[in-house]
Amino acid sequence: MRRTRYPAYRLAFVGVMAAVIYVITMFRFPLLGSKVHFANAMCLLSGILLGGGYGGVAAGLGSALYDLLAGGYDPLQALITFGSKFVMAWVCAAVAGPQPAKQGSLIRDYAACFLGSVAYIALYMLKSYIYKSFVEPVPAQTLGVVLLGKLIPALLNGAVAVAVTPLLARAMVPALRRAGVLEKQ
Repeated sequence: MRRTRYPAYRLAFVGVMAAVIYVITMFRFPLLGSKVHFANAMCLLSGILLGGGYGGVAAGLGSALYDLLAGGYDPLQALITFGSKFVMAWVCAAVAGPQPAKQGSLIRDYAACFLGSVAYIALYMLKSYIYKSFVEPVPAQTLGVVLLGKLIPALLNGAVAVAVTPLLARAMVPALRRAGVLEKQ
């Protein structure tokens, strides 16, 4: 009986992508009360390269571990981060389809990254609204300004991720195929 799937390769690739997301998240700079980073691009890339489930786990795990170990967030916020980043990669993978960076699919990959980013931003803003309304309340008259201060960096992170990820996937897929990583998944 011939096996065509190698789960150890896939799990190792999930671990590598989670580690990349963790490290990339460390390189961030403050903007309007939030932080701008390139981790969202890596989360979308994990969705394109690994598919929805595995890519979502890599995106969620790398981001949640950062929140717990380096970000100073509580476990509930890390769990919320895991869920929202999982959804981001899962939506991206669902739209991109099963074959990463197929020929003639650049528009599809941009659409997938855009929709994944929109899903994440919507969940991030919902979390921010709930936290700033009920958990760490701010005065009602300033809630809109606080949320706008979070929306602007989220949109910037999303725009950069959408612009970069499909091109990065195009650059990486041939090398991953030559190395036999994508065929062994």
